[in-house]
Amino acid sequence: MSSENRVSEVRTTQNEPEREQRIFSFKATQLIWLFLGILEGLIALRIGLKLIAANPDSPIVALIYGFTNLFLWPFAGMTATPSAGGMVLELSSFFAMAVYALIAWVIERIVWVIFYRPRGPVVAVTETSTSESHTSR
Repeated sequence: MSSENRVSEVRTTQNEPEREQRIFSFKATQLIWLFLGILEGLIALRIGLKLIAANPDSPIVALIYGFTNLFLWPFAGMTATPSAGGMVLELSSFFAMAVYALIAWVIERIVWVIFYRPRGPVVAVTETSTSESHTSR
């Protein structure tokens, strides 16, 4: 009695051209939006803290004011700052948020235009190997 066994193995690998560059451009643009989100959030916190007349001697309030001052100094004195009873509405901070969002968008578009490569055809390589073995009993 004899039986015949065939073993067949198929391996397929895909090569996607310029995949690493697309990943880089995706991650770079995501980092730009992350940094903008953090900055916009801190400026929004500052606006809220000024509106509720938060104590500037509090460590967290001082930290937020100190960090955001770095980004808001170009806009200082740009508009009148209405205040009443210790509460302050910094209109220039709203303008700064809009300007920084526009700057982030421009940088993101520049990174995309320079580094992004459209997806090309996927190259698939298929290897097939067959081995035969005969056994007899």
